[in-house]
Amino acid sequence: MKRVCCAVLAALLLCLSGCGVQSEPEQLSLFAMDTYMTLAAYGDKASEALAACGQELNRLDGALSRTREGSEIYTLNAQGRADVSQETADLISAALTLSQATGGAFDPTVAPLVTLWGITTDSPQVPRQEQIDALLPLVGVDHVTADGTHITLDPGCAMDLGGIAKGYASDRLADIFAQYGVDSALVSLGGNVYARGTKPGGAAWSVAVQHPEQDGYAAMLALTDAFAVTSGGYQRYFTGPDGTVYQHILDPKTGWPVQGDLLSVTIVADNGTMADAYSTALYVMGREAAQDFWRQNGGFDMVLITKDGQVLYTPGLADKLTETEGSGYAYACIEP
Repeated sequence: MKRVCCAVLAALLLCLSGCGVQSEPEQLSLFAMDTYMTLAAYGDKASEALAACGQELNRLDGALSRTREGSEIYTLNAQGRADVSQETADLISAALTLSQATGGAFDPTVAPLVTLWGITTDSPQVPRQEQIDALLPLVGVDHVTADGTHITLDPGCAMDLGGIAKGYASDRLADIFAQYGVDSALVSLGGNVYARGTKPGGAAWSVAVQHPEQDGYAAMLALTDAFAVTSGGYQRYFTGPDGTVYQHILDPKTGWPVQGDLLSVTIVADNGTMADAYSTALYVMGREAAQDFWRQNGGFDMVLITKDGQVLYTPGLADKLTETEGSGYAYACIEP
């Protein structure tokens, strides 16, 4: 995780350097939603906008965290039912819709299994198969009933909005920048990047796709007004007693960490919440199913890094992606 955070910071500094048109940007760094975040913005009200962004990120962390006592999601899971804010109800509804759209590859009810494995905690474990089998029947959006803002979970079920919370947060930050008239900004919320407008001077923002197997980048993307979200098993993992590496993204259908043919998935879209969910879902799906999903649904671009050494990208990124010399990868555009 430390390597990823350092790479994100380096990428942000790279993107901000060399503008040469305006004074240095206003910047904000903080830790929220279990990740290190960096924000930079230009404009007369950049400082005020960033202050509002910081408040919003802390507010969302307090409302949506699964593990933070007193949050709406914590209360819902603890009680099995809760009256939540309209905002949280809408986000839960979006999570359920995205789960159905991805055939359950993204599933916000995987929380009991996440807790069982504890991969993102200080005490991860490799559970017994019978423990996993006991929890699998609790996974699935059919276990969630929404009546307006009153949410009910079936006994034993729990929700985890971590798969879209940072994506939703980036959508909210886009709204805040608009309110303050900030037209040039770059935000990195862990693996979630939002590039607003262009750099001062009109050049696109350079957004790095992290190399999943070594320090550095697998590719650079030239983006304007876009959300770019990356999911991959290299981001968080632990090593079991027998030396097996278990990464943090679970397959909702098996209850085990994904063991597919992808190292990472980057989704580029105009909606952060959707991009966040899709990055997880397509990573779970694997290479072929991810490409089929894109062909059938469209509305976004993607970069797939495969275990057999390829970087595959959709045609919409053909003139925005720069290959990295010495990455060890072969680059190819995905056929429509």
